[in-house]
Amino acid sequence: MPVVVVANPKGGVGKSTLSTNIAGYMARQGHAVMLGDVDRQQSSRLWLSLRPPEARPIATWDTSADDIVRPPRGTSHVVLDTPAGLRGSKLKDVVKLAHKVVIPLQPSLFDMYATRAFLDDLLEQRKAGQLDIGVVGMRVDPRTIASEKLHEFVHGLGLPVLGYLRDTQNYIHLAARGLSLFDVTPSRVAKDLEQWADICRWLDH
Repeated sequence: MPVVVVANPKGGVGKSTLSTNIAGYMARQGHAVMLGDVDRQQSSRLWLSLRPPEARPIATWDTSADDIVRPPRGTSHVVLDTPAGLRGSKLKDVVKLAHKVVIPLQPSLFDMYATRAFLDDLLEQRKAGQLDIGVVGMRVDPRTIASEKLHEFVHGLGLPVLGYLRDTQNYIHLAARGLSLFDVTPSRVAKDLEQWADICRWLDH
């Protein structure tokens, strides 16, 4: 059962945006998806509560930051939205469950600096087993110097940049209705789906 963990020790970087859209993508593929939210803000759980009944089903995972357990039977795919400050033993618990870790990262010096120690910890734990780690640039134009610096930073760690997601109101408007990019007519969000193409391929690999 694939478990995708979305993690970054810094708050406000787009973890819930990534988590809900990854869950939406998996649901569109016909999988039995469970979206777990161990972030105290419970943004992903709120998103699920807003999800309309006609949308593809995504189940919630009743867990907490202090009690990360294995998902129940009947689940084929899991997405786990994690809290800011995830380190130490709690990070180890999450990594034990994970098959893939997606790290949202904004292209600013402060965000990269705040994430460096976390990435080092994650890479150290990856040595103990199989774990795919990828970075997604959030709210970034790939044509800018900032995105170039982000790519250099991530490449220097030996990690792939899976894609760059633009700063758009589409995510905000869809989230307010409990929807993802993958729940609406593709032509409405064509530019955003194009940015997700490589991310989706990585998730499916």
